[in-house]
Amino acid sequence: MFNNQTKGYMSRTISVTFFTRKDRVDADGQSPIYMRIILNEKRLTIATKLIAKLKDWSDRTGKLKPNTEETRKINHMIDAFKMKAFDMQRELMQEGKEVTLDAIKAKWYGTEVEKPRMIIEIFKEHNAQMKALIGKEFASRTFVRYETSLKHTVDYMQWKYQVNDIDVKKLNYEFISNYEFYLKSERKCDHNTTVKYLSNFKKIVHICIKNGWLTSDPFVGFKMTKREIERPFLVQEELDSIIEKKFSIERLKQVRDIFIFCCYTGLAYADVQKLSRDEITTGIDGEKWIWTSRQKTDTATRIPLLPQALEIINRYKDEPSCLNKGRLLPVLSNQKMNGYLKEIADACGITKKMTFHTARHTFATTVTLSNGVPIETVSKMLGHRNLKTTQHYAKILDIKVGADMRVLRERLGEKTNSIQSTSTNQSKAI
Repeated sequence: MFNNQTKGYMSRTISVTFFTRKDRVDADGQSPIYMRIILNEKRLTIATKLIAKLKDWSDRTGKLKPNTEETRKINHMIDAFKMKAFDMQRELMQEGKEVTLDAIKAKWYGTEVEKPRMIIEIFKEHNAQMKALIGKEFASRTFVRYETSLKHTVDYMQWKYQVNDIDVKKLNYEFISNYEFYLKSERKCDHNTTVKYLSNFKKIVHICIKNGWLTSDPFVGFKMTKREIERPFLVQEELDSIIEKKFSIERLKQVRDIFIFCCYTGLAYADVQKLSRDEITTGIDGEKWIWTSRQKTDTATRIPLLPQALEIINRYKDEPSCLNKGRLLPVLSNQKMNGYLKEIADACGITKKMTFHTARHTFATTVTLSNGVPIETVSKMLGHRNLKTTQHYAKILDIKVGADMRVLRERLGEKTNSIQSTSTNQSKAI
């Protein structure tokens, strides 16, 4: 009786023999030579296209008996066939594949079927590599986003096809289109969120294309344009009303102060929440600056501190919770900050829907661009990688158009006055 280890070994080991067919002898007394591969009492017969005279054939050795130049040549070829069979067994083992007669037959005749590449397997491998590079090339939030996207992809395939995975070669435009419908209908995602998840999936698809596992792009012809959304920000009067409002509740005071700090620095919640005292340094101009990196994009960000921001830093320099955690400001959870902001907005008579991100929009528009700070400078302070992002963030079109037209009006007014003055002088001369 074999143990499990012996069974596993036997299932992967072949034996090879050669024989002639006595029922297929030609007029010259010759018969074709066949190779027989045996594995676990199963047999695979392969024609060698060699022939032998039956009188010269040895059933015991599986070779020709007379030691002639012709028989030696055939016996060498028989050995080559045997070596090839064992080579294929070794290749299967090295490739980590199961050694079966079907696998050997496929290799022998060149009909071996390549193992399908499965999209979820590839997605999981991508995410595992991303996880290993958190803090080096990727932010943790990016990894979480791709994990969520992976889950949506798995759930979608269960919902639509009742499968856990699919061969990448089966991806097509219909698959993508149905995925979009699933995200919007079943997951209740808005348009821009849907585009984000599809963009994550598109990255995985392009990995398949670059590796040659997929020859055509299923996203060809599929539109993935984000829709422009309203980005609320505070005008100066609203900002002043929050700054000047007196709050008796300590938690509202702190949330108001941190919100105002972000209105004058442009920092997002995640960035101010992790901001440490070590990230406040002296800049090239001798003034205090923030030197940090955005958690979302891991982009270096350098921001000169305005007086309003410096005042808030000084206000919390001895705050116990900040000292214990090494943080610059006592930032609460994002959910609590947004909840308290609603209370602050109501107390100040502000009807706009405010979230903590409103501070970042306010910095871009009311604090900087409206006061003549060039968009290139604003973009750098916000940590944007391209100017287009800043244009959307800061409502730059309305602000820039208004400013440019104001300059044009002044210039046209000067020209009009000059023309009128010249015309008056000419009339007097006449």
